Amino acid sequence: MELPKNLPQHIAIIMDGNGRWAAQRKLSRIKGHEKGAQSVQKIVRACAEIGIKHLTLYAFSKENWKRPSYEINFLMRMLKRYLIKQRKELMKNNIIFKAIGRIAELPPGVQKELAQTVQVSAGNTGLVLCLALNYGGRTEIVDAARRLAADVKNNVLDINDITEEKLAGYLYDPAIPDPDLLIRTAGELRVSNFLLWQISYTEFWVTPVLWPDFDKEHLYQAIRDYAGRERRFGGLEKQDK
Repeated sequence: MELPKNLPQHIAIIMDGNGRWAAQRKLSRIKGHEKGAQSVQKIVRACAEIGIKHLTLYAFSKENWKRPSYEINFLMRMLKRYLIKQRKELMKNNIIFKAIGRIAELPPGVQKELAQTVQVSAGNTGLVLCLALNYGGRTEIVDAARRLAADVKNNVLDINDITEEKLAGYLYDPAIPDPDLLIRTAGELRVSNFLLWQISYTEFWVTPVLWPDFDKEHLYQAIRDYAGRERRFGGLEKQDK
């Protein structure tokens, strides 16, 4: 089946279920994360191929630091390997790489590879792949409010000029548009502190499929479902106007 013409411009994904996938197979959580990384590669490639403009993946949340140290250390090592290994893939597929979150709190080695991958891919013109790392939606809003308050204090901005648009300009990457479609795997019905400001009118699509099993056919299913919805943004349906 062909994909619809009205593709979402920005897809955001909460990649959930690596641990459950591993547990079902009596494997370690590490194996689940490794398999999940393979799904990342497949979905990034698929989005680039069909012309999606922006893809934001919830890769590591502020809350994930609560996990066991061995798991966190593995995830950081895996992230470094991913960044190094995928640079050729990013260039081959004309993908721009970005990252949002409190990046300065990540291990120095990870920060170095992130910066290099951002720099290497900056001249590309295709899909913008953004990883949310050490990220929290509330934290992003707090950080934006702090920067905005500093500009008011320093007379860069007048307090009476603060609007939603002005505040949005202080988010981690205001150049990234709000998501049109948010996909959540593993059947959970919550947003988990992800892009809280940006998803006010985003369409949600939840699947019971665990992230390591999520492939491009599931992605296409979500896109087709999205295309069949009418987005009103608080307005009336066409027949009611």
